[in-house]
Amino acid sequence: MSWRRYDAVLFDLDGVVTPTAEVHMRAWSDMFNAFLAAYEGPGDASPYTEVDYFAQVDGKPRYDGVRDFLSSRGIALPEGTPDDPPSADTVCGLGNRKNDAFNVVLERDGVAAYPGSVLLLDHLEQLRLPLGVVSSSANAPAVLEAAGLAGRFRTVMSGAVATERGLPGKPAPDTFLAAAQDLGAAADRTVVLEDAVSGVRAGAAGGFGLVIGVDRGAGPETLAAAGADTVVSDLAELVPGAGDPA
Repeated sequence: MSWRRYDAVLFDLDGVVTPTAEVHMRAWSDMFNAFLAAYEGPGDASPYTEVDYFAQVDGKPRYDGVRDFLSSRGIALPEGTPDDPPSADTVCGLGNRKNDAFNVVLERDGVAAYPGSVLLLDHLEQLRLPLGVVSSSANAPAVLEAAGLAGRFRTVMSGAVATERGLPGKPAPDTFLAAAQDLGAAADRTVVLEDAVSGVRAGAAGGFGLVIGVDRGAGPETLAAAGADTVVSDLAELVPGAGDPA
């Protein structure tokens, strides 16, 4: 891996830098399965599974994930507004319900970055490459703070920032392109690291210089088909001389 060929590096957060993707997965599962168990309207109310997560939710802005999952089941709910209470059976209400569940787990358990990811961050800092986070989660700053990584990145494009700037979320490339611009780098001189199919598609659509898929469960073939130029299972594989993690 020749990092000096590039001018900036953009990381997805959950599942790439921190194992918070697992927290998100549990929060989505708890929320959707509780909703489906009580739902009595038309559509498929069979239990939500990990397959649903990777196919409909992973890597997307929260309300998009709710909307796409419900659509896949033929379940129609009112859109609502972001101000809806978590108890509301609306797209936004379910999204807010999931967000509350995530924050409870984060506050209770905390989070530690993947060791291999810290190793790569250390290496890139030595090379003085500007780094950014591009996350669909509005919780990205809180996760970085909890993991002790808040000072590592020059720009953090969270879901909240994307909304403020009117940027569509992944799989659209806009958030990655805006983050690269924030770092003063052209897309074709920027590396994207993503574990979600929607994020890999965003990187491929944006014409980035290198899109690296990080396989945390989606599968290397799936990530490659989505547009990843190469796929690794741990970011330590991208550090010269580090080898595979123990």
